[in-house]
Amino acid sequence: MGTRIRRPLALASVLAAGAALMVGGQASAAGWINTATAAIPLVQATDLGALATNTPLRITVALKLPDTAAVQQLLKAQNTKGAPEYRTKLTPAQFKAQFAPSAASVSAVTQYLASRGFTNIQVAPNNLFVTAQATAALVQSAFNTRLERFSQRGKAIFVNTKPAQVPVTLNGIVLSVLGLNNVAPDVHPKAVTPCDISIGTCLRFTYDPATYWKTYNVGSVPAATQTAIAIMAEGDVSSVVTDLRQFETVNGLPAVPVSIVPVGTPSTDTSGNDEWDLDTQYTTGMAGSVKQLYIYAVGSLTDADTTLEFNQWVTDDVAQVANASFGGCEFFSFLDGSMAASDQVFLQGSVQGQTMFASTGDSGSFCSVGTPNGVPAGVPFVEYPAASPYVVGVGGTTLLSNTDGSYSGEIAWYAGGGGVSLFETGGAWQSGITPTSTLGLRSLPDVSMDADPNTGAVVYVAGASTVIGGTSLSSPLAAGVWARLQSASGNSLGYASPKLYAGYPSFLGVPSGVPSGATRPVDGLHDVLTGVNGLYTALPNYDFTTGLGSFDVTAKNALMATAP
Repeated sequence: MGTRIRRPLALASVLAAGAALMVGGQASAAGWINTATAAIPLVQATDLGALATNTPLRITVALKLPDTAAVQQLLKAQNTKGAPEYRTKLTPAQFKAQFAPSAASVSAVTQYLASRGFTNIQVAPNNLFVTAQATAALVQSAFNTRLERFSQRGKAIFVNTKPAQVPVTLNGIVLSVLGLNNVAPDVHPKAVTPCDISIGTCLRFTYDPATYWKTYNVGSVPAATQTAIAIMAEGDVSSVVTDLRQFETVNGLPAVPVSIVPVGTPSTDTSGNDEWDLDTQYTTGMAGSVKQLYIYAVGSLTDADTTLEFNQWVTDDVAQVANASFGGCEFFSFLDGSMAASDQVFLQGSVQGQTMFASTGDSGSFCSVGTPNGVPAGVPFVEYPAASPYVVGVGGTTLLSNTDGSYSGEIAWYAGGGGVSLFETGGAWQSGITPTSTLGLRSLPDVSMDADPNTGAVVYVAGASTVIGGTSLSSPLAAGVWARLQSASGNSLGYASPKLYAGYPSFLGVPSGVPSGATRPVDGLHDVLTGVNGLYTALPNYDFTTGLGSFDVTAKNALMATAP
């Protein structure tokens, strides 16, 4: 068979696939029912034929929450003064007892997999996932799908070219099927030319933790010594801990306790360690210190693996704050079913008082599809997991400070991700505050912090200092700030988004006489007034470049006592 070239993915084809998936509750073939895992259209990919039938695969079946609306209602009550549930939190055991899929549902899935020849069948603690192993032949038969190999931009990948289905007997039980592709994003933060800070060869203005504390006005807000932070990472992260210790020594920071938590099949990959260095150093650095740092290390950054990584963080429930400085175009997560599955995980985390922070991407208002990151390039999607309504999406700014490190202003970083999700609905906290909230659409970002590599952070990678930027920096900075705010409140704040939006004015409520300049103070945040990121322009109040703005830590901490 000759090779077939897949043409660049058009917006219309993605929307058409999404529309088809929306009606996935109807049986499309005798005895079968669609799941939320659709066929994957590819960009500029060469079809290499069917995946070898004896290829071993690890599949994850995501189960549906029986009553998502009830969990959402609890989250609302937890953030409503006067409600009996106000500022309460569930434990994982309580969540499982009240909201998880039933034992009967789990049994139906495990029995089906066993009957189709799957082995090593395991159930997640919250009953949301069942993992199992089988050959490609058994997987295709069990889910009435087709798996094919492709070459895409020099990488060998496979995807399902037919939707994943389950027998009608599992209708209402199975949500999606993960592991039917091995597509993973490239994870490399935006670095400028490495430089040696100690001998003054850096020609641009850079930041370290102490300077960020001054610029973002940490003041007397204590370090986050009562709060734990988790980092979502991949591969062999042992050298990341070594780099963290060097960073702490150079910056006069205490050595935080570190635990590495393996998730799934281990990997020796170290290609993303510059990212994990950035995440560990600037979450804990911005936080000043933490009670414990957990580094969750998954075997790959495929959607199937990262979904289980997120679920491990939630079911462990040992870290109130987490950071994921990676993501991909939301259309892919929507089509492969991981968006639906991970949203359930993040919703559980929110009612347990946990908050995930995630980068909105470095392609401005566009999501790179088949082209390198850059502005403008791609199509106007936003990135996932930042797009989840139960995740705080963090965009980027260019940070300006005075010679003493005090705050001078910020402008929207031209490449900071932002815009409107075409697949996710916004949380109730965005209602009336974001321009698209009347349509129920998810707006990004939620907040922003320094991301411009030219005003970047000094990071230690493999023992050498490097200046790094991107929203891979802004997200851990925001997570570190939230850890401080949580610790100052005795970890009573719960999920962050309702508190961040609670006192913010409507996007229509801009008062007359808004001062000229880069920013203005609004609700404990710096409202960014200048800059563009492609399609969108910074404006007073919420906008699609920097969201609500960046933190004035002291001012925001003072408002937390009165926030919902």
